[in-house]
Amino acid sequence: MCYYNGQRVSRAEFIRLMALEKAVMNYDFLDQELHDGFSYGKIAVLRPTEDKCNFDIVQMEWGFIPSYVKNREEVAKMRNGYKDTRGQWHKPYITLNARGNELLQIDESTGKEKVYRKAALDRRCLILSSEFYEWQHIYRKNKRTGEDLKTPDKYPYHIGLKNKEYFFIAAIWQNWTDKETGETVDTVALVTTDANSLMKQIHNSKNRMPTMLPDELAWEWMMEDLSEERITELATYQISAKEMEAYTVEKDFKTTGTPGKAFVYAEVPELTYEV
Repeated sequence: MCYYNGQRVSRAEFIRLMALEKAVMNYDFLDQELHDGFSYGKIAVLRPTEDKCNFDIVQMEWGFIPSYVKNREEVAKMRNGYKDTRGQWHKPYITLNARGNELLQIDESTGKEKVYRKAALDRRCLILSSEFYEWQHIYRKNKRTGEDLKTPDKYPYHIGLKNKEYFFIAAIWQNWTDKETGETVDTVALVTTDANSLMKQIHNSKNRMPTMLPDELAWEWMMEDLSEERITELATYQISAKEMEAYTVEKDFKTTGTPGKAFVYAEVPELTYEV
């Protein structure tokens, strides 16, 4: 879930966001309406400075790469899945998203830290977003039996916050080095939480949503020294459905060039915005 994200910030908003007189022309990468997570491209991230008194806006590769992955060949296997020498298929390990309630886990059998723990403790950041996209699953009825068909129809939604042109998503980052070529790259995973009442209607297949943080909590997540309990509290924060807005878009929105344009489906029920 949450594999499609938008990052569009006007020059005026960007200057206000940074509260600094910086040359906006250096940040053209902010003007991108759609990021497809499965392209594993670069996405705009707010990362605290070393003294945690300010932050920089940087680009990171969307798709957290664990330090134990040796080279790009292994990265490709991890992301796409692969067959081993015995012909056994290994499923892809998708690290675009990290579940907020699992960030700090330790493997009980070995006592070792799981993949996101160190980053959640020491390398918290924010993804700057203007919108994201998710799919609602609707099952049509079998005309003969009246039962749900096995395969649902999927309807994409454009989702954002009311009266806000950008918002912050909790994230964690990792600097990764290819042990063969020496390539180094900063990689990032956005944090997800349980769906609120609105997102339960939209992302009804998995009931998840990005951990969208209001300004004060976003600053705390990125800048403050936090206890493990507080990290988990913020990572699983659930924004109110009443603060959000969503509407359906065309099914081929990824190729139309107008992903933010509303498109109405007669068969899709109206959303409710209860708390």
